[in-house]
Amino acid sequence: MKKIFYLIAAAMLLSGVVSCDKFLDSESSSAFDASTVYSNYALAEGTIFGITEAFCEVNSYRGRFLPWYGFNTDVEWYNTYKPGDGKSDIAAYDCQPNNSQLNLSNGPFPLMYMGIERANLVIEGLREYGKVTEEADMAYLLGEALTLRAMIYYDLTKAWGDVPARFESLTSETIYADKESRDVIYKQILSDLEEAIPYLPYPGATAATSRTDRINKVFAEGLYARIAMAASGYAIRPDDGKVGTGDLGTIRLTNDPELQKSVLYPKALRYLEDAIGHASLESNLRDYWYKFNNMNNLTAGPGEETLFVIPFGAGRGRWNFTFAISSEGASISNGVSRGGDAGPLPTMYFKYGAGDQRRDITCVNYKWNKDNTIEPAGIGKWFFGKYRFEWMDAQPYTGGNDDGIKPVVMRYADILLMAAELANAAEGGNDLAKAKRYFEPVRARACGENEAAAYLAGITSQEDMFNAIVDERALEFCGEFLRKADLIRWNLLRTKLDAAVEDMLALRDLQGDYASLTGDIYYTEAEDAKSIDIHFVASGDEVPKGAEVSTAYVTKFDDAKKTGFYTDRIRGIYVSDPEQHMFWPIFNDTMTNSQGHIKNDYGYDSI
Repeated sequence: MKKIFYLIAAAMLLSGVVSCDKFLDSESSSAFDASTVYSNYALAEGTIFGITEAFCEVNSYRGRFLPWYGFNTDVEWYNTYKPGDGKSDIAAYDCQPNNSQLNLSNGPFPLMYMGIERANLVIEGLREYGKVTEEADMAYLLGEALTLRAMIYYDLTKAWGDVPARFESLTSETIYADKESRDVIYKQILSDLEEAIPYLPYPGATAATSRTDRINKVFAEGLYARIAMAASGYAIRPDDGKVGTGDLGTIRLTNDPELQKSVLYPKALRYLEDAIGHASLESNLRDYWYKFNNMNNLTAGPGEETLFVIPFGAGRGRWNFTFAISSEGASISNGVSRGGDAGPLPTMYFKYGAGDQRRDITCVNYKWNKDNTIEPAGIGKWFFGKYRFEWMDAQPYTGGNDDGIKPVVMRYADILLMAAELANAAEGGNDLAKAKRYFEPVRARACGENEAAAYLAGITSQEDMFNAIVDERALEFCGEFLRKADLIRWNLLRTKLDAAVEDMLALRDLQGDYASLTGDIYYTEAEDAKSIDIHFVASGDEVPKGAEVSTAYVTKFDDAKKTGFYTDRIRGIYVSDPEQHMFWPIFNDTMTNSQGHIKNDYGYDSI
């Protein structure tokens, strides 16, 4: 009979702390018997927290996966360009198996498998002892474990493509495993979610599902759709039967008949249509992100937008530490330099209409100095205004390595825009009217009902609607790092990156869409005294009295000295081919510990 000590032992093994032979021959005299744990709700619930604890490990979601997956794209990029630096290489599609940031024995890959091993044990224990067919609360825990495992596996395939498929707890015979086709994983986790969804109450229906750090039905339904769209979409794939052989791969759709859009899209749309109405959009985006920074997005229910967050504790997580508006201010970031590692592309600001409330919430072009003053940051370095130390009023940031912010995994806006995309697709019904109905609330919240109605009136075809969804997801989710996976499944990654490069060069040279700008800016203190309003001066504009002016702000660059918004920086959005290297390699430490079972594809070296 399995013992709960395996939860600890597996974690030690997968982190490289002990050898497999040593731990598999060990026993634990103090371990609870599995029948005791999984037949008792309070004890079984504790094992769920063991799964989510894996997110909080130093180099797991907390310090490596969340800070590094998701850029560079056509809307987000790393704010430092330094070829050969481990961090820059990750962002610029030049991450190698020996990368200094990710080639770790306790890096995200083994720690995510630690979470999976814990989930496997919980699922097995609940199936055997939990009486899930008789007790709704035990069924909920099984649904929660299945959904958490599906989420981790989705993140693994999102970052690495094909990975080992482990859906049973480890034994001495199964400790080493080859990579498996991601299709095998997709089919299993989609099936798991189909089982889990009926077990899960809607947001707000129970004490557990009234919290966004616990799993609810709407999140699981949204996750099903997210995975289904990835599974049936484009990506680089080895030839069938060639996973883990060093195959270069090609950009293509899956050949698996169970993962075709015609099979998955109707199911995914039905789940999303069931989800619609069981959460809602926050009426004001500024209020929504203010609540996020104050950790007031923990309530789930019909009147709430957040569906699930990474359940970091109050003193855990490096989200604002990494992505907040850059600050050295004594009363902002406790006098230490924090935030600003990534930000919107400089051109993103100009993609929003003047009345779009998302623009100034998403794209910020100022920074906090040591004396708590604000100044423009330069045209080449923008920050995500969704994440602000100065908005952390309830629990001010103390300057350490962790900030307690709980990153949003999914919000209701994504449910609506995924539903619009699925309804618009031929495989989802090609229902343009329905697609517009799901799309409109997101646009109306940002731009107003009249503008949204006028915008949608100009959309008359499936192609128009698809292009509108591509653009809207960029505007809505910039800084939330959904874009890379979207571009991959649409087969638009290289196309959009190349277009972004040309767009940035046009901005720098004040050509094309930017020809009306003078290159100057002026700025004034905003009403909240916690920000400044920056205005890009167009020909004929008058500068208000009392405004601070910066001349040649846009064109102040020097290619020779590599300062400002220079050519190499712009073209450095990718160093290697982003299509060939859309996935990270399996890292050397993991390959060494796999005893030869795991090898790289996509042109990466294998040791």
